[in-house]
Amino acid sequence: MNTIEAIRSRRAIKEFDPHYQMAPQEIEQFFALVRMSPTAFNIQNWRFVHVTDPQLRKEIRALSWDQAQVTDASLFIILCADLRSWEREPARYWSHAPEPVQAFLLPAIDAYYRDKPQVMRDEAMRSCGMAAQTLMLTAKALGYDSCPMDGFDFEAVAKCINLPEDHVIAMYVAIGKGTKDAWPRGGQIPLEEAVIQNHF
Repeated sequence: MNTIEAIRSRRAIKEFDPHYQMAPQEIEQFFALVRMSPTAFNIQNWRFVHVTDPQLRKEIRALSWDQAQVTDASLFIILCADLRSWEREPARYWSHAPEPVQAFLLPAIDAYYRDKPQVMRDEAMRSCGMAAQTLMLTAKALGYDSCPMDGFDFEAVAKCINLPEDHVIAMYVAIGKGTKDAWPRGGQIPLEEAVIQNHF
């Protein structure tokens, strides 16, 4: 499926075949592709918690408004971010770049994030949002359906997955074989309301 068609046909699917299992190679492909998602300064701050344990999925479902996608999806991922990734050996993010590029970027990374917790959190959410879209478009391209999710108790789920204190949870993405079509699209707001030319 081409990218434009994947964008047009992607919908949030709420019901999945709980018995369908993806091939290991397909799961590997999802994680290979999602790691190509963009991040500011290439800090790769996303962390993908691939939840496979059935009991843990049941516990998380109970903390997620009992949404069936948590237990029934073939692939269930909690998108998190490391708020301190910018200072964890930042040279590795640009190890293949020419030396002048490294000399410019490494101090810039430090200056951009140090002592700026809101910037760290904002970047975490942006990075995870872009990664979620990568996962969902990959799903469509491979013949699967997906559902982005945020209806859950963030603090309780963080405890379930032993989330480090310097990490945050952004959202879930559930992927699998949908068993029921999405409702008809609710409708898009007018183009002139969504697109602002130059300034408000």
